Amino acid sequence: QVRLVESGGGLVHSGSSLRLSCAASGRPFSSYAMGWFRQAPGKEREFVAVISMSGITTDYADSVKGRFTISIDNGKDTVFLQMNSLKPDDTAVYYCAAGPNYHRNENMFHYWGQGTQVTVSS
Repeated sequence: QVRLVESGGGLVHSGSSLRLSCAASGRPFSSYAMGWFRQAPGKEREFVAVISMSGITTDYADSVKGRFTISIDNGKDTVFLQMNSLKPDDTAVYYCAAGPNYHRNENMFHYWGQGTQVTVSS
């Protein structure tokens, strides 16, 4: 089992930055690919970013590419999502997830956090 706890969400103005954190406990952190997903009100959950077990390979949704950066600190068993140039369309509950495969599909992730709210005002 892996337990994931997100933090760092909040209410910010358009153009601002936030850094989300996801602390993992349980099985070795380096055994999993880590992903960030988000769900806006009335919409389905969507892929945001993923990082490989090694921390070397990353992938991003087109809507966040160039603005968001995913990274990991294996020593602290934590994955981060640095979000810059935030837009109102980025408003959503953000979830981190862990899974055995480096993938964009949420069904490939076995463990999920409880989510953290990000609200971007215009």
